[in-house]
Amino acid sequence: MTLAIGETAPDFEAETTEGKIRFHDWIGDKWAVLFSHPKDFTPICTTELGYMAKIKPEFDKRGVKIIGLSVDPIDKHAKWADDIEETQGFKPNYPMIGDTDYNVSKLYGMLPAAISGDPSQRTAADNQTVRNVFVIGPDKKVKLILIYPMTTGRNFDEVLRVIDSLQLTAKHKVATPVNWKNGEDVVIAGSVSDDDAKKIYPQGWKSPKPYIRIVPQPK
Repeated sequence: MTLAIGETAPDFEAETTEGKIRFHDWIGDKWAVLFSHPKDFTPICTTELGYMAKIKPEFDKRGVKIIGLSVDPIDKHAKWADDIEETQGFKPNYPMIGDTDYNVSKLYGMLPAAISGDPSQRTAADNQTVRNVFVIGPDKKVKLILIYPMTTGRNFDEVLRVIDSLQLTAKHKVATPVNWKNGEDVVIAGSVSDDDAKKIYPQGWKSPKPYIRIVPQPK
């Protein structure tokens, strides 16, 4: 199964470091980031988990919940958390899924359906496709999918930037241009006619080309 943007994120029940959850119920009316890891006690993921804990207040401000995943059991996650705190200065302050039956990894297309067996016998290289970021909206639809190689740490500042854009464009009929950051000018969505745009933006807009209509970011 391959997920696509706009599809409903698969629901599931799972054990986590903060107790058993049903994913859609856990999300509630919030946004969510699910990010996965090929193996506990791996160096790049250690840095990522620590950084996510450090910047969790930024996700909280945006009404976004964070949850991690590894196919290792939750008791190993707890031991790994100590290493993360020791080396990164921050301990995971969000739940980590123990996906020992590979259910979530398969539902989200991160591992083939035929995978089975003891996760402790699998190496990080076996699970290298479990290096994903999914952003899911309050409507439980997938809004963003990022897939990284094992050798490249993820840029979670970029995930925050994309969430700012997703939340803005969900509320207003605009799109955000290249390298846009919160507070910068945006572009009126192509789905909005000039006549309708004049009602929304009576002050007008900058238009270097007829199809590029630049306005200040809506409040």
